[in-house]
Amino acid sequence: MDTRPKVSSLLNRMANYTNLTQGAREHEEAENVALGKKKPTKTLLTAISMSAIATNGVVPAGGSYFMISRALGPEFGGAVGLCFYLGTTFAASMYILGAIEIFLMYIAPEAAIFHSDDALKGSAATLNNMRVYGSAFLLVMVLVVFVGVRYVNKFASLFLACVIVSILAIYAGAIKSSFAPPDFSVCMLGNRTLSWRHIDVCAKTQELDNTTVPTRLWEHFCNSSKLLNASCDEYFTHNNATTIQGIPGLASGIIAENLWSSYLVKGEILEKTSLHSADVLGAMNQDYVLADIATSFTLLVGIFFPSVTGIMAGSNRSGDLKDAQKSIPIGTILAILTTSLVYLSNVVLFGACIEGVVLKDKFGDAVKGNLVVGTLSWPSPWVIVIGSFFSTCGAGLQSLTGAPRLLQAIAKDNIIPFLRVFGHGKANGEPTWALLLTAGIAELGILIASLDMVAPILSMFFLMCYLFVNLACALQTLLRTPNWRPRFCYYHWTLSFMGMSICVALMFISSWYYAIIAMVIAGMIYKYIEYHGAEKEWGDGIRGLSLSAARFALLRLEEGPPHTKNWRPQLLVLLKLDEDLHVKHPCLLTFASQLKAGKGLTIVGSVMVGNFLENYGEALAAEQTIKHLMESERVKGFCQVVVANKVREGISHLIQSCGLGGMKHNTVVMGWPNAWRQSEDARAWKTFIGTVRVTTAAHLALLVAKNVAFFPSNTEPFAEGNIDVWWIVHDGGMLMLLPFLLKQHKVWRKCKIRIFTVAQMEDNSIQMKKDLATFLYHLRIEAEVEVVEMHDSDISAYTYERTLMMEQRSQMLRQMRLSKTERDREAQLVKDRNSMLRLTSIGSDEDEETETYQEKVHMTWTKDKYMASRGHKPKTLEGFQDLLNMRPDQSNVRRMHTAVKLNEVIVNKSHEAKLVLLNMPGPPRNPEGDENYMEFLEVLTEGLERVLLVRGGGSEVITIYS
Repeated sequence: MDTRPKVSSLLNRMANYTNLTQGAREHEEAENVALGKKKPTKTLLTAISMSAIATNGVVPAGGSYFMISRALGPEFGGAVGLCFYLGTTFAASMYILGAIEIFLMYIAPEAAIFHSDDALKGSAATLNNMRVYGSAFLLVMVLVVFVGVRYVNKFASLFLACVIVSILAIYAGAIKSSFAPPDFSVCMLGNRTLSWRHIDVCAKTQELDNTTVPTRLWEHFCNSSKLLNASCDEYFTHNNATTIQGIPGLASGIIAENLWSSYLVKGEILEKTSLHSADVLGAMNQDYVLADIATSFTLLVGIFFPSVTGIMAGSNRSGDLKDAQKSIPIGTILAILTTSLVYLSNVVLFGACIEGVVLKDKFGDAVKGNLVVGTLSWPSPWVIVIGSFFSTCGAGLQSLTGAPRLLQAIAKDNIIPFLRVFGHGKANGEPTWALLLTAGIAELGILIASLDMVAPILSMFFLMCYLFVNLACALQTLLRTPNWRPRFCYYHWTLSFMGMSICVALMFISSWYYAIIAMVIAGMIYKYIEYHGAEKEWGDGIRGLSLSAARFALLRLEEGPPHTKNWRPQLLVLLKLDEDLHVKHPCLLTFASQLKAGKGLTIVGSVMVGNFLENYGEALAAEQTIKHLMESERVKGFCQVVVANKVREGISHLIQSCGLGGMKHNTVVMGWPNAWRQSEDARAWKTFIGTVRVTTAAHLALLVAKNVAFFPSNTEPFAEGNIDVWWIVHDGGMLMLLPFLLKQHKVWRKCKIRIFTVAQMEDNSIQMKKDLATFLYHLRIEAEVEVVEMHDSDISAYTYERTLMMEQRSQMLRQMRLSKTERDREAQLVKDRNSMLRLTSIGSDEDEETETYQEKVHMTWTKDKYMASRGHKPKTLEGFQDLLNMRPDQSNVRRMHTAVKLNEVIVNKSHEAKLVLLNMPGPPRNPEGDENYMEFLEVLTEGLERVLLVRGGGSEVITIYS
């Protein structure tokens, strides 16, 4: 029965979709969110990018985090989202500190708890007052937010009205100053600005009852003396005290002096350069107005930037908006246009109306502690004081409302496991737990107490968010994904890249060390999500970028085979599943992980017997089982399960079709069929030999792990031991490369490599050892070398193959003794010859063409039969009769003789080795000899705990050249 929804019901659900996921009742009441009251960025670039993303589908709760995570993936989204959450939370701290500063300096100075007459200690007392009152204000605001978002929105209307009235008052005051500037005097000593904190009149002396008497200013510069002939400060003596107007007005022309930059160092006296001053230094006096911090363009950008970070205010509360796709672009862009006009006009008006030394006086010491902008405004300074206070309170409430919702959205996505608890809240969806965490982090910002220290931190987090919003828009535009269909059409990827560049530049301009810290924090969150976070498939742009990059790389790989220097085993690991779809030998996958160490390609394949149409579900379940095993063994790669009528056919399909383009396997890894002798079903070992034949035909390398159950796990590193390599036939260098790769893993790192090579009696064993040691030196492989001498008859089964391979091995060793010029010339000859020669089967029938016996008796020539043919008494009458009735195949006898003799030597030398690597001969051409071949390999490796049989793919895989 078709369970797909009808078109009518689907359209109905889409039309009635709501993104109000965080408490529908209260949020539906809070319809009108005032986006226009927040501050803009320098540019519309980020707003344009955000508008494009916001109109490309429904934006539920999470705002900027949702946009970035769905465009760039959970790792980027989580990292940037958390940084933006921290930035928004610290912004609440900054706004609260700003409100407290206004309250204690201009509204109720007598409310200060801590006091100090010392100028240096006074700063500490101010910070302590801000910590106490800031914590109290934070508690009140958290309670308001906890009660519900509708109350925040009710306060928002009041705060917005205050801001609008304040702005209008500034414009009115600036216009009034052009014809009636306010009386706002500043006391100057020479060209130095004096503080009104300790003086009553701006003069050295004054007339009282027709008597000239010194003023308090005289006393401060003349060692508290009231005598007119007292010894005074040199600068005080040579300069007069005068007053200037702090707000000369719009028509004064003061803008000419304020047009150029004038940065100060901490503790420097504020000076008006246009006033005359005697060229004497004088002593530093606390009556001067001093710069409280060192200023520079970069520092001022960092301090100013948080005031223009409000473009995300609407997007943070996207879950509260009825139509976020419509509200976010319109509200954000209008807010930027409006506030850009306000900011730029205010900058011009302040520079044209207010004296420069007054603009630099942070705490208003030169103007008797008055708020300069308040004095400029009309009709009353209290309009600005009250408006500023409520504006900062409102901004703090908005931050405390948006930040918990942002954290809740991240927690609900379950990409960061330890944040899950913050996804829960009240019955109506309010993020209670997230609000508590936000309050705790905001309290840390308040304890810092200094706005100048908090502001650069905010700048980094906000700029990082803006950077990735621009990146998301640019990436989606360039990839041209089918789902990228934003309603907002006024965007372009070049604008997004320009926005990215500006964000990066501002991060390092404002504070390069804060920028690095912010990037490190984001990087740590990214890696945490990558390794421990839940996997999400959101169709993000990074995945699309990965596909494009993979396509490009695969096309490049098609241009030709990899160079010998770049060759590494690209594995196809063949695993066998039991009836319950469990992997029979997981240790094989463990060994593959140790061999790869996370590098290169790994494909894990398996075969299920059956019909694909009937067993598709089981195949998927088997893939999941293998993937979980790969995860536990930390194997990075791909999994493929094939359903076929026969296992042999399925393995052949895997070997032929796995991989894509140039990214294909070059090495097959499989296990040895244990207990094949005792098995009544010959299909197991016949499948094994068939796999060897298919691998050989495909010119792939083959690794067969024998006794794989005894191979170490990743948690069992060897403290010592040897990896023994028995180099009997040159196989392109596989035997040399594999132990080196294994030693890169912690399990095998402390093992030593020993290389044994077999010499015939006529070989010069001493010279052969020297040549091999030289060869290993040029390969940069540290290993012990040992040459084992054996009689020709003991290794006669290798004779034909050695005839082909000895020349190239001897020539390679002899090449080490040539001069550099000769070596370069000979190297190409050896390489060309190597590429033409392929490994010939040790057990093949090619060497039997010279045999005198034309009639062959094919049988399993076991070790027991070999011993019997050498004169041992049969244990039974039946065995003796068999010996009489058979005509042994001399090639079988010779092969078994080789296996026994070589096994004796290997066991004698390598019985304690942690791993033994051996050349693996190929199977015979005639399938009737398959069982003899299996017996040969069994006898060859008998008595060894861990064996890896290696068969090269016919190409060189290692080189001495850089």
